[in-house]
Amino acid sequence: MHDFEAVIGLEIHVELSTDSKIFCSCPTAFGAEVNTQCCPICLGLPGTLPAINRKALEYTVKAGLALNCQIARHTWFDRKNYFYPDLPKAYQVSQQDAPLCFDGYLEVPVGEGAKRVGINRVHLEEEVGKSLHAGETIIDAAYSLLDYNRAGIPLIEIVTEPDIRSAEEAQVFLERLRNILRYIDISDCKMQEGSLRCDANISLRPKGSTEFGTKTEIKNLNSFRAVRRALEYEINRQAGLLRDGRPVEPETRHWDEQKGVTIAMRSKRQASYYRCFADPDLVPIDLSDEWIGQIEGELPELPGARRRRFIDEYGLPEYDAQVLTSSKEMADFFEEVVQGYNDPKTVSNWIMTEILRYVNEQGEEAEGIPLTATGLVELLQLIEGGVINRNQAKEIVLPEMVAAGKSPRQIVKEKGLEQISDTSQLEGIVASVLEANPDVVQDYLGGKDKVMGFLVGQVLKATKGKANPRLVNEMIREKLKR
Repeated sequence: MHDFEAVIGLEIHVELSTDSKIFCSCPTAFGAEVNTQCCPICLGLPGTLPAINRKALEYTVKAGLALNCQIARHTWFDRKNYFYPDLPKAYQVSQQDAPLCFDGYLEVPVGEGAKRVGINRVHLEEEVGKSLHAGETIIDAAYSLLDYNRAGIPLIEIVTEPDIRSAEEAQVFLERLRNILRYIDISDCKMQEGSLRCDANISLRPKGSTEFGTKTEIKNLNSFRAVRRALEYEINRQAGLLRDGRPVEPETRHWDEQKGVTIAMRSKRQASYYRCFADPDLVPIDLSDEWIGQIEGELPELPGARRRRFIDEYGLPEYDAQVLTSSKEMADFFEEVVQGYNDPKTVSNWIMTEILRYVNEQGEEAEGIPLTATGLVELLQLIEGGVINRNQAKEIVLPEMVAAGKSPRQIVKEKGLEQISDTSQLEGIVASVLEANPDVVQDYLGGKDKVMGFLVGQVLKATKGKANPRLVNEMIREKLKR
């Protein structure tokens, strides 16, 4: 890639979390029995008339405002005509000519700085049905079955400008985008359930050139890892063709996750192929400044602003602030804990190490924080007060809090974990340990400070971990004054 530059644009489809579909009252619940959430409208039966879902309009405008877009005051829906089995009407209601939101951007980190990736448009359309292929991939399927439960779910399509220059940038952009959409609560963005999907357009050009090369579109990208791997593969594939003097064909390619390759599916279609025209069954839409202003006023603090505030207000490092604000639920949890335990860095360390470790081990999302803020505050207070040590909190109390939902104090009492912080109880044990380890004592007196850990460990062993390590350390130093 020393001689080529990648030019990448993304098309992201996001299912909106409305209770009903975009043009009818059918439910949108995920996982329902196949073909049970359908009606004559979303099946496109003759004689039916659609009616727009107001909440879907509101959610689309929310997305546009969060992505710094202009909002159209006058818009309408078009019919995008093509035949495919999962499209029962043989056309999709979309917004070819008048997107609700346009000319936006999203800032993403690049190296030590940041860059703006342009948002060409955010438009509203209806979801199509789902094809269930009897085979490992659509390419080798013996047959396909159709589930129309998804047909008609409100969907936004977010189209970027071709501003992305690497597979890594594409992944970071998607992660930042998903974070924003979750913050404004318009979609759960679960890629494994298909509520966030991405197609990638990519071409190569000689470094220094401003002309676009021939692009291919990659489909079946159902995870951030898949997006990155598919783009890396396609960059290398196209670079190899160009170096050999062979052309890159304009085509749609399928990403095969198992084999780690893209496979040609069909030649690229031009926009004219879809014969778009304004939908005669849906009236044009006029949005007032007042309504748009009301939606803008309801937007929460977005991830970028919250990240900067965590740095300024709590004195957190950039890395901590980035991790904590990567989920609205986790950021809310952090702030609630800090209200009860005013040591932001300690709170951050516990969330980022112990709690996220548990979440990752369980395969949960960051939203699945397994304990209450009150519980973590109490746990930290017990450590600070010397009632238990950090190891006890981490290895015994925290797992029990998660598993049984009990309070830290209750667990400490039931398991008899209270630390011994009374010097009179520890005096004899410390003296016995020093008497039993004369060589180690001489090493310490000779200047080898590292052996202190061994002596403290022997006292902890003798007290079954209940001795206060800090107090034991002080007592030994006092006895062995050099």
